[in-house]
Amino acid sequence: MPRARLFRCLLATLWLLASCPVAAAVPTGAAGHDDGPYVDHVDGGVLARWVCDGRREVVRYRASRWPVVVPPRCGQDGAIQVRAPVASRDRVDLRGVARLAALSDVHGQLGLMVRLLQANGILDADGDWAWGEGHLVLVGDVFDRGPRVNEIFWLLYGLEQQAREAGGGLHVLLGNHEAMVLYRDLRYVNDRYFATANALDVAYPDLYGPQSVIGNWLRSRPVIARINDMLFVHGGMSPEFLALGIGNEAANDRYRESLGMPRTRTREDPRYAPLYDGTTSPIWYRGYFNPDALDRAGVEALVQRLGVEHVVVGHTSMAHVESWHDGRVIAVDSSIKDGESGELLFVEDGRMSRGTLDGTRLPLLPGGPPPRD
Repeated sequence: MPRARLFRCLLATLWLLASCPVAAAVPTGAAGHDDGPYVDHVDGGVLARWVCDGRREVVRYRASRWPVVVPPRCGQDGAIQVRAPVASRDRVDLRGVARLAALSDVHGQLGLMVRLLQANGILDADGDWAWGEGHLVLVGDVFDRGPRVNEIFWLLYGLEQQAREAGGGLHVLLGNHEAMVLYRDLRYVNDRYFATANALDVAYPDLYGPQSVIGNWLRSRPVIARINDMLFVHGGMSPEFLALGIGNEAANDRYRESLGMPRTRTREDPRYAPLYDGTTSPIWYRGYFNPDALDRAGVEALVQRLGVEHVVVGHTSMAHVESWHDGRVIAVDSSIKDGESGELLFVEDGRMSRGTLDGTRLPLLPGGPPPRD
C-alpha cells in the first residue's frame, strides 16, 4: 500500500476511535424519545450526550483548537460549533444602537420563536442571523413549560457568535426560571426533560452544571442590561431593591456567583437573599402592573433614579407588547409560552413598534389597568 494512502487510513481510524460512542445505556427513557446534545467541557475537548430512541449515547470530541464541531445526531438538526469555556462576564451597557428588538419568556417554544424572528427579518430562512448590526435582547425565561428548551439554548448560543461577527449583538438575560431550574425547583419542567434525565442517569439541573457548555455560558449572562436609554430586566427594578443600594453590575455579579446555589443557602446569605425575593427582586417583581404597589408617580421617580427613559420587562404575561405608564415601562412578555402567538418590540432610530407573526409592524398597545384579584 502506498505510504500516503496508508497514512490517510491511519488518520481515518484514529478519527473514528476518537469519535465513537464511549457509553450506551439500557433504554430508560421512552421509546422513540430523542434529545440532545448535552455537552460538557472536559480535559482535551468536549463530551456530548444524546438520548437516541430512549437510549443514552455518549461521544467524546477532542479539541486541537476551538471551536469543536459536534455533528448532528439523534434529532439534532445541525452541527454545533462549541467554543472554549467562557472566561469573562457579559456586561451589556451600550449606546448608539440604531436597531434594537426584544422578546421574552419563550419557555421552550422553539417553533413559534423562530417563526416570529424569521417573519420580522432577524433570522433568515435557514435560522441564521440576518439582522446585521442590529441587536436582539431576550429578557429571560428560556427554561420550563415547553418541549424545546435545549434546542433554543443551542440556537441562541450559535446566534450570539453570528451576530457578533456581523457587527450586531444577541443578549440573553437571566430570568426567574433560569434561577429556579438551576437551584432545583423543577415544578414547571416539561415531562420530556424528566425522560431525558432518566435516560442519561443524571438530575436534570446537572445537565446545565458549571462544567457544561450551556451552563457555563448561562453563568456569564447578566440579569440587568442597558442599551441606549432603555434598561432591560426580567421582572423589574422595585423601589425596595433600589433602596438597598446594589448597583446594576454588582447585582449581575452576585447573580452569577449564586446561580445554582441551593435555595436555602441564598435565603440565608444577605448578599444573595434580595436577588431571589419573590416579590421585590429583579427577576420576580411585578409591581409596575399593580396600582396598589406602584402608581404613575412612583414609576416616574423610579425611572429617573435609574437614569433611563424606559424599563423593558418580561415575566408578566400580556396578549401583546404593551406600553405602560406613558411609555416608561414596556412589557414584552407577549405570551409566547402558550405556543399560539407572540410579538417583538422594535426600537429603530428611536421609534418603537411591535412586530407580529406575519411580519407586520404595528404601534405599541397601551397597557390598561390590570384586573384586581
